[in-house]
Amino acid sequence: MAQSSGITRRFLLLQGPHGPFFDRLGRGLRAAGAQVWRAGFNRGDRAFWSDAAHYLAVTCPAADWPAHCAALLDRLGITDIVLYGDTRPVHAAAIAAARARGVTVHIFEEGYLRPWWVTYERDGANGHSRLMGLSMAEIAARLRGEGPPVAEAPAHWGDMREHVFYGALYHGLVMAPSRRYRHYRPHRGLPVSAEFALYLRRLALLPAHIAARFAATRAIRRGGFAYHLVLLQLAHDASFRHHGPFDRIEDFLARCVEGFAAGAPAHHHLVFKAHPLEDGRSPLPRSLRALARAHGLAGRVHYVPGGKLAPLLDGAKSAVTVNSTAGQQALWRGLPLRVFGAAVYGKPELVSDQPLAEFFAAPRRPDADAYRVFRRFLLETSQVPGGFYSRRGRDQLMRQVVDMVLDAADPYEARPRPAAAAAQHLRLAG
Repeated sequence: MAQSSGITRRFLLLQGPHGPFFDRLGRGLRAAGAQVWRAGFNRGDRAFWSDAAHYLAVTCPAADWPAHCAALLDRLGITDIVLYGDTRPVHAAAIAAARARGVTVHIFEEGYLRPWWVTYERDGANGHSRLMGLSMAEIAARLRGEGPPVAEAPAHWGDMREHVFYGALYHGLVMAPSRRYRHYRPHRGLPVSAEFALYLRRLALLPAHIAARFAATRAIRRGGFAYHLVLLQLAHDASFRHHGPFDRIEDFLARCVEGFAAGAPAHHHLVFKAHPLEDGRSPLPRSLRALARAHGLAGRVHYVPGGKLAPLLDGAKSAVTVNSTAGQQALWRGLPLRVFGAAVYGKPELVSDQPLAEFFAAPRRPDADAYRVFRRFLLETSQVPGGFYSRRGRDQLMRQVVDMVLDAADPYEARPRPAAAAAQHLRLAG
């Protein structure tokens, strides 16, 4: 790598994934010789940071944060900022201040390939990723050698229980009364108490949800009908809100049902698969029932409340999404995929641009060779084996992420890591 020492580096970490990952990362960077601070906006941020001497409580009103952030960068001589996602307002303001000062921006996100990887990029993620500006020809030109074979698509999501647990714990901590953080406002719009209540409700109803999605999935798999699969995202998901054309999830539902009614063969069905973390803040089943009645599709529109994606994709004719990372599991299987928003895999060789009615009538398949190239490029660059939420996943991440953060080169410019990525890929898939 171009640089492996952190001796001259001064890091400011902002908000990270729920749980201990940013604390582990901070300790790893300090072990490499860097100085590391954490900016915390609420009790949840503070609870998951072990170095009290380098914790910076942000207590100012949101309107004052851009100036406060700029002053922090200057006062501490920050060379690098690290954050999770680039669209929440506090992060967008920090990125703007960092760019104005030549400060390197490191962004972690959920994996573009899931469930065994997380994403590490510079400057932007999802619709702001540097991948968006790379053509398939440019991607292919940056690869070296033969590369690993493509393994089977995963059958499960990942560390879901740990993810839900840390989310509930974080929001419970944030909800606790605090004069110190009285100006804090969540970036998703709902009050913290409502977020916490949704997490608790999800945990309490988990057995009922498991039974419901098992029954729904079994009915579809045993139904004996051809079906198309809609991969839903959370209504408050950053990619859906900031990198898609729909103001509300209900608008996307309506677009899908209308296109299906106009173009799909009369014996085909339409299946909507909810995100595994769907918490019920949007009345999806009720909206779909109304749309089905309005378009004469009663009995042909189905809703699956979360659960495993693989069994549904394995039998689907095609898939539709705004820009979910789950779209890559469709591409992994060679399924035709229609995308409405900005997605890192949204290359002409991979996704269809057909009008939706035409797509449901005769969907165009992706170029399988092009997807193998794209997937391999991700594995050699920005996809890091591991996960944010389980101890095992964090242990895997820490074997690589400190060196990647300290590397002077962007992951898409750095020397590829085929040996480590391929070995982890094949081991987990086997």
